[in-house]
Amino acid sequence: MSDTIVIGLLQSRCVGDASQNLEHAIEKIRQAAREGAHVVCTHELFLGEYFCRTEDHAKFRFAEAIPGPTTDALATVAREHRVVILASLFERRAAGIYHNTCAVIDADGSLVGSYRKMHIPDDPLYYEKFYFTPGDLGFPTFATRYGRIGVQICWDQWYPEGARLVALGGAQVIFYPTSIGWHPSEKAEFGAAQLEAWQTVQRGHAIANGVYVAAVNRVGFEGNPAAGDTGIEFWGHSFVADPFGRIVAEAPGDREEILIVECDPAKSEDTRRNWPFLRDRRIDAYQPILNRWLGK
Repeated sequence: MSDTIVIGLLQSRCVGDASQNLEHAIEKIRQAAREGAHVVCTHELFLGEYFCRTEDHAKFRFAEAIPGPTTDALATVAREHRVVILASLFERRAAGIYHNTCAVIDADGSLVGSYRKMHIPDDPLYYEKFYFTPGDLGFPTFATRYGRIGVQICWDQWYPEGARLVALGGAQVIFYPTSIGWHPSEKAEFGAAQLEAWQTVQRGHAIANGVYVAAVNRVGFEGNPAAGDTGIEFWGHSFVADPFGRIVAEAPGDREEILIVECDPAKSEDTRRNWPFLRDRRIDAYQPILNRWLGK
């Protein structure tokens, strides 16, 4: 296990062909490894365009098993370059049971495990409840060659409970593979505030838990306005926040980027000594949080 963890975030555009997207991702993984990355993370559902913009039974054909052909291909790359790969996939678990899942492949090519997205949105152009069964693996952490990591996926990033549980599990970095962007009709009025809120809540997770947070988002416009699909402009801005919540690296909003960042777990130790939030938690008093609502 290394003293530091060098992470690589693959902010990419996607096309409609899964094989092209996989080939593109593998090329970027190889490049990130050459630049010194230990752990490389794709954005959410990187094998295709973000299909949850509509409810379409035909889209279930894109799902695959884990382990399966994509994890097999990435395992070869992981072994070759001795990197850990976090791959966000549309998992077919059984007939009628599908998940939004991130597979964790260690540097020797072995499948360490998976995280299944726990919080499933259902909003205009984000019709994920139609496709995904909520995760049932809880909030695990994964011991890899280069350190212990945690994974959450997109909508999970708004929930402090998940970040806390992953941090309590010993994660040194929490990764958030993401597909988030603007509805074209909302960007002018709400766009800046939405982006700021997205970054702020995740920086808060870093601060509250004294841990690195790495959010990797897709970029580019996906949609077909001429056919009535207004589409989504994915806003990129992948970033890494340190245990004090400071953004130490950020990608642009309008192009692909490989973000390479060195994370030093010793900074978590120092931050937690000075701001001992974990020490002062009142674990005897939090039972009410298990209720849906405390009012009438």
